Amino acid sequence: MKKPLFADLSLLLVTMIWGMTFVLVQNAIDFLEPFSFNGIRFFIAAVLLFFALILFERKQLKQINIKLIISGVFIGFWLYLGYVTQTIGLLYTTSSKAGFITGLSVVLVPLFSMFLMKQIPGKNAIFGVLTATVGLFLLTLTDISALNIGDGFVFVCAISFAMHIILTGKFSSRYPTLLLTVIQISTVAILSTISSFIFEDWRKSFRIDILLSQDVLIALVITSIFATAIAFFIQTNFQKYTSATRVALIFAMEPVFAAITGYFWAQERLSSSALIGCILIFMGMIFAELPAKKIFILRKNKSIGS
Repeated sequence: MKKPLFADLSLLLVTMIWGMTFVLVQNAIDFLEPFSFNGIRFFIAAVLLFFALILFERKQLKQINIKLIISGVFIGFWLYLGYVTQTIGLLYTTSSKAGFITGLSVVLVPLFSMFLMKQIPGKNAIFGVLTATVGLFLLTLTDISALNIGDGFVFVCAISFAMHIILTGKFSSRYPTLLLTVIQISTVAILSTISSFIFEDWRKSFRIDILLSQDVLIALVITSIFATAIAFFIQTNFQKYTSATRVALIFAMEPVFAAITGYFWAQERLSSSALIGCILIFMGMIFAELPAKKIFILRKNKSIGS
């Protein structure tokens, strides 16, 4: 299997993990506040990754330098900022609007790539981005109301996640994967913990009855191991083999996996427009994987059929 295809499939697995754990996180933050939850989640992940570094890739420590540390902290900062602004935004706006605005990172990534990285996406990628964006609208935007301050915070979240994708692609090919991931995740853990002390009742983080409650414990174990340590290691390791635009399109599948999980786990029902949205997001991702000639053939056959 070619490396780009294997990389995309690996990133799709990461997206599926994030989508499937969305319900778990929602249940957990009913007991443990968001910054506290993320602080503990990313701290556990950082410790696990550090032990993996010591046990299996200790030689990477010899390559540590100030540029690597700054790069890892920079990537981690944008990831942290994405979580922070999304959390604040959700206090003032609806989850459906937040889902759509966050998903706009699929549009922002190719735009930022053009201006910051001088990378111009191909026609198939652009067509896939437009298709996925329409799908995101149909899947998540169930209410159309005036914009508010919460929407502004969530838009900053979309910018942050877009920057995280671009910078991960930029630095992942320069530095050792595991070491870069440890620094990135540690940065998020530290900043989230500081935010918890400033904005939340941090004492809940030390209450055994809350930490050992079923919802919180299961969510922390699964998200820290699979949705954080393993997921961000995979992203950092494989993003060097694919483009930032394709990564953004793959990550646009997260609300699709979240909707599927909600259907089976929480008995949530999807409207017909949401189902069409799921299909369009999936099609957008597939379009980005197809060679440009095949896109042309699909368009030609469609015009003949009409």
